[in-house]
Amino acid sequence: MARDNIPASVAARAKPNLFDVITILCVIALGVAIASATRHVLQPLNMPSAQAINLDPSYLPGYAMRTTLRMFAALFASLVFTFTYAVVAAKSRRAEMVLVPILDILQSVPILGFLTFTVVFFMGLFPGQILGVELAAIFTIFTSQAWNMAFSMYQSLKTIPEDMNEAAKCFGLTSWQRFWKLEVPAAMPGLIWNMMMSMSGGWFMIVYSETISVGNTEITLPGIGSYVGTAIVHKDLAAIFYAIGAMLFVILAYDQLLFRPLVAWSAKFRFETTNSDTDTTPWLLRLMHRTSFIRWISDYIEGFAHKIAILPIGKRPFRQSYLSKNKISSKAIDMIYIVVLCLLGIAAAYYIYQAVYGHISFDEVLYVVGLGFITLLRVIVMIIIATIIWVPAGIWLGLRPEWAKRTQVVAQFMAAFPANLFFPFFVVGIVHYGLNKEIWLTPLMILGTQWYILFNVVGGASTFPGDLREASKSFHIKGWLWWSKVMLPAIFPYYITGALTACGGAWNASIAAEVASWGDKTLKATGLGAYIAEATDAGNVFQVGLGMVVMSAFVILFNRLVWHPLYDFARRRLSFS
Repeated sequence: MARDNIPASVAARAKPNLFDVITILCVIALGVAIASATRHVLQPLNMPSAQAINLDPSYLPGYAMRTTLRMFAALFASLVFTFTYAVVAAKSRRAEMVLVPILDILQSVPILGFLTFTVVFFMGLFPGQILGVELAAIFTIFTSQAWNMAFSMYQSLKTIPEDMNEAAKCFGLTSWQRFWKLEVPAAMPGLIWNMMMSMSGGWFMIVYSETISVGNTEITLPGIGSYVGTAIVHKDLAAIFYAIGAMLFVILAYDQLLFRPLVAWSAKFRFETTNSDTDTTPWLLRLMHRTSFIRWISDYIEGFAHKIAILPIGKRPFRQSYLSKNKISSKAIDMIYIVVLCLLGIAAAYYIYQAVYGHISFDEVLYVVGLGFITLLRVIVMIIIATIIWVPAGIWLGLRPEWAKRTQVVAQFMAAFPANLFFPFFVVGIVHYGLNKEIWLTPLMILGTQWYILFNVVGGASTFPGDLREASKSFHIKGWLWWSKVMLPAIFPYYITGALTACGGAWNASIAAEVASWGDKTLKATGLGAYIAEATDAGNVFQVGLGMVVMSAFVILFNRLVWHPLYDFARRRLSFS
């Protein structure tokens, strides 16, 4: 019925035109390409064509399509995880006590460690088929994407402005309506920038996820990652450059077709009362306005989503009197809950003690803890350096949408560039100039994780309300006063999310960074990462387990003592309200 009031000029533009024909042809071509790229998943593992990797560059488009589909499948799984796990953690105090520490542990566990059990699990679900290996590869990519997205959603839900919360109560929104009408829009800007970072982080894992070892058997899935791995084995430098070019093309494609429109769309969810003075509408959105086919689909999806969002599901806001009556019983339940968790923790610790008794001495534990402090020092130094560099750069870009658009692809490509390709240059430079390996191997830890800080700061600065910017100009707030009283407090919650995930990623990267090789030269720095790497090569399961437990303990304690208190501070003092 709403379409009866559409002006005649708008209705004329909505008629089918040449852009509709082109759009339909592109959609059909994309569907055919996806169907062609996914049909191999039903093949048996013993098919020669299932694992054959050809270094001819003409095969790269097909490999790029398969890798991209795996990454988007993992991104979809990460979104499902984010909208369930992170939401429950943010909304339930009792669930938060368990889910947030588990999330801290998951982001600290080396990604390759997941392969030890996921490959067998997924292959058991689909024995003898490539589908099982495909799911294992997708899950591996998922583990490089999900954690920072979950932390971003958690941070956004924890820092909703209080006046917005009061407005939702005044309108009597149910929990379901509040989630879709207030909380999800508030989380969108930061979440979209973290989705971009997740896609970039997924590229780091494609070499490992597409070449999977099961016992003495190696399974290779067609893709850019396996193409790079094969090129390295054959020392084909030209093929590596072909792969880098294909990766750049894919990043440019999904940046233009997906993320740039999403960033522009998310701008309407900023907390401000003045209009942005910059036109950031990308070409794809302008094209969609000329295409009645896409507009019809988008309008239908928008209308359907709106009907779902306003369903009266969930409870209305509680009255204060009801809360006061249940305050005592709530405290009693909290005490019981904490006691149960403590008992479960004691039982788990006793079980671990029984499993490792006689295999690891107490002196070994103290030695590994000492190595953990050395790696912790490296992580702190790298986070400080990355903060000094990327916080000002991220603020500058976030406040200038045009420049952010220009550098968006470059930032995604640099974040996606596998950091381990830099390792040979560091090894050769350290050996040639006689540098201290304990110091100069350290930057390898942050090469791939520093971008979490940049992307989150850009996302935070881009959501800074325009009316507050105008107010700061009116009061002539400049220089250090502007940084300390206006901008740094505004982006602080986003920075905490980026620094937290970068910190976890740095711990993860320490396993590769503290032991770097090139040819017959291997440099090893003293630290927990090197300890785990050596134990893994030696096949010492107990030492690997000890290293993982110590690393997880360091990550959890650091998060609990540093990052989570800063989260609470941002929620209480630095929200727009």
